[in-house]
Amino acid sequence: MVLTPAASLAYDKLVHDIELGVFAAGARLPGERDLALQVGVSRSTLRAALGALEAEGKVNRSAQRGWFTPAQVVGEPPSTLQSFSEMARARGLRPTAVILSQETRPATIDEATSLRIAPTSPVLKISRLRGLDGNPVCFDTVVLPQQRTAALVDVDLTDASLYDALRDVCGIAIHRSAYSVTASTADADLARLLGTTVGAAILVGEEIAYTSDGTPVLLGVNRYRGDAYRFEADLFRRVQ
Repeated sequence: MVLTPAASLAYDKLVHDIELGVFAAGARLPGERDLALQVGVSRSTLRAALGALEAEGKVNRSAQRGWFTPAQVVGEPPSTLQSFSEMARARGLRPTAVILSQETRPATIDEATSLRIAPTSPVLKISRLRGLDGNPVCFDTVVLPQQRTAALVDVDLTDASLYDALRDVCGIAIHRSAYSVTASTADADLARLLGTTVGAAILVGEEIAYTSDGTPVLLGVNRYRGDAYRFEADLFRRVQ
């Protein structure tokens, strides 16, 4: 795309601000009128610069909500089990967790089967909104057998790693996770939580986490923004 000199200057200014972190990853840019005033160009010139940035993947456009910087994409290293907090910190990002609910209730039949506990046994259910540098990227729900995790019932898990809390408070170390990923789309409630649009792509990760002796201790469902999470795995061909 060939830009006019004014559009090139606007392009360079926006790239500089994005790289400097003036606009955080996944953040909405100011409206075109305000952004044009900040950059010192007309709205038509600004749109040309934004179009060039969009073509290079440096910004994204939503017809209803405006312009955004790309969300930070995270993912576990292949074949390595990491908590969300460990994954974020390994990339120099600040993990956050807002507790939406933390309650004890009877286990469903499916939960009891997966956790190998009696039906209707008490479980601790925790729903959290996870973020990176303040930007929401994941809504997750975990279910834990209360008989092993009762000490967590009243613990404030805001901005905390659940894996760390299980280890430090309950003496439970997660050793292995059976994890599956499917594609889906965001409904109105999830879109509001994750700061995206209704119908936007999301990745749904479901896991059962085990201790080293094979005891299941955690059921989890993680709903990630599709533009903020990548699942990686090493695949090996079986020798015949």
